[in-house]
Amino acid sequence: MKLTESTSAPLIELCRSLRPDFQWGSASSAAQIEGAAALDGKGPSIWDRFCAEPGRINDASNIDVACDHYHRVDSDVALMQWLGLDAYRFSISWPRVQPLGEGAWNEAGFAFYDRLLDALLKAGIAPHATLYHWDLPAALHDSMGGWTSRDIVPRFADYAHEVARRFGSRLASIATLNEPWCVATLGYETAQFAPGLTSRATAAQVSHHLMMAHGAAVLAVRSACKTRLGVVLNHTPAFAAEALEADRRAARIDDGLNVRWYMDPIFRGSYPADILDYLGADAPQVSAEDLALIHQPLDFLGVNFYTRSFISTQQPPMAAPGKQGFTDMGWEIYPEALTQHLVRISREYSPPPIYITENGMANADKLVDGRVADVERIQYVNEHLKALARAVALGVDARGYFYWSLLDNFEWNSGYTKRFGLFHVDYATQERVAKDSALWYRDFITAFKSRRTLKAS
Repeated sequence: MKLTESTSAPLIELCRSLRPDFQWGSASSAAQIEGAAALDGKGPSIWDRFCAEPGRINDASNIDVACDHYHRVDSDVALMQWLGLDAYRFSISWPRVQPLGEGAWNEAGFAFYDRLLDALLKAGIAPHATLYHWDLPAALHDSMGGWTSRDIVPRFADYAHEVARRFGSRLASIATLNEPWCVATLGYETAQFAPGLTSRATAAQVSHHLMMAHGAAVLAVRSACKTRLGVVLNHTPAFAAEALEADRRAARIDDGLNVRWYMDPIFRGSYPADILDYLGADAPQVSAEDLALIHQPLDFLGVNFYTRSFISTQQPPMAAPGKQGFTDMGWEIYPEALTQHLVRISREYSPPPIYITENGMANADKLVDGRVADVERIQYVNEHLKALARAVALGVDARGYFYWSLLDNFEWNSGYTKRFGLFHVDYATQERVAKDSALWYRDFITAFKSRRTLKAS
């Protein structure tokens, strides 16, 4: 599918606001694509365990094979090169390189990432690594309760230092954590994600330990290399359903739990007072030294954006209007919120340069005669890139966009029932097929780079 004039002209014109060196990428995570769950010395993660528990995964699947990326690095990097990507964001599996989460390192695990980095750099694609995308070594959960214990902080710092020591000079950036809100809230409060616990107080304490681990990892990485450092947060801006005080108050709390709870300690050195009050006895134990550790200078902020929260306190609650539709996850498509939110956090926090480290949609894709005509995904990306360009025109310092995800993959508790990828994956054969959205994204990147070349000349 060629980039048609009707979709390309307005978007390319708006993208004039983007920097000439703006990076176009795609993203993935280790647990969702690598497979090889028990090969070459890899230890089990809490997600390997979670998948084995009946009723946890919607389709009763697991991550033993996933997309078999472990054995398909070269061909998958070739897909990225075909797309014309400037950058690729991936995560390193902690239990693959350190099976117990402490002690001995697994050289075979490091060798896999060494091969991946070689392939990316040979293809001219900048590697952006994330240290933690949810696959905690199960041994740490067994021995100390995982993220429930403060003792995990120095373990994570040791892991971060070793990755930076080995790979830092070849990485374009390192992100300490991916979406700590999901780790804490979905893993320890609602039981949707591993390890599947249900305690608000535990989740709050876990969130604080994650923030401490972030700060400790920043210090550890900086002692080992000069790679650009940041963190990746999922932001789902909260909108009051109606102009009612109850809705506004509920939206403010939702914003505090999702956005300010993580932004404030990182960029201001404190937790939001209204959320500490809201949590009451469930608030975490925090010291001044903890906050100083968390409050480290960063080189970039990664923002993962998919939708907004539509907050209604009425009974029955008002449903989100969904004028632009909903994704296959049931998430409202509302790109305007991306512009508004980026402008808001830029003005309130003065963060370092921002990267959209994830944005994309699950779509009910169908492979018909070798083609996936995912026009909905093309429209989704088109509108969100417009929203991003508008934010930049309003003064937001955004430096890159990573589509989630490169491949259809294991979508956590949804298993393999949701497809976010630019490439369709037949999980039985592992065949990859470029969707129409992949063709569109490739053509758009080419058009942007052509305009950049013309401008430079």
